[in-house]
Amino acid sequence: MEHATFHPAVRSFIRFAGHPLKFSLFLFWKLPSAWLAGVRLKQLDEQQCITVVPFRWLSQNPFRSTYFACLAMAAEMSTGLLSMMYVRAAAPKRVSMLVTGMEASFVKKATGKTWFTCQDGAAIQAAIARTAATGEPEVLTVNSIGKSGDGTVIASFAITWSFKGKA
Repeated sequence: MEHATFHPAVRSFIRFAGHPLKFSLFLFWKLPSAWLAGVRLKQLDEQQCITVVPFRWLSQNPFRSTYFACLAMAAEMSTGLLSMMYVRAAAPKRVSMLVTGMEASFVKKATGKTWFTCQDGAAIQAAIARTAATGEPEVLTVNSIGKSGDGTVIASFAITWSFKGKA
């Protein structure tokens, strides 16, 4: 996809996130529990973000499936990276972001890799642009769907973000 219509900070963030070593170090430093659990970025563009969490010893529960908190980390990351990308593009206006709510539905046991996809990039971009323009807080709920390798839905998350302009 061509990035020409998007802010240079968006393109820069996509390049940063796509660099395996730099992004791995970022995760290790800023989200060490997600890094240890194996949550990784698979794809990021202006409209969507895909993350993955494996089923392994550090992400398991006693029931031989991926622990729900590890699934939540991957779901939140798929929405949070899109948010971070557009918050950086709001410069020189400073915008803070915070998760204020989460709802989840667990459909199947996660016994392998689970891919989480958030396709709400346009809504996130619009909410952050409104906050940057007006300084008024924006609250937005976005969705992330987790699927197994064969496309079976494992879980769905609705993550509520609050965006607020900073002085």
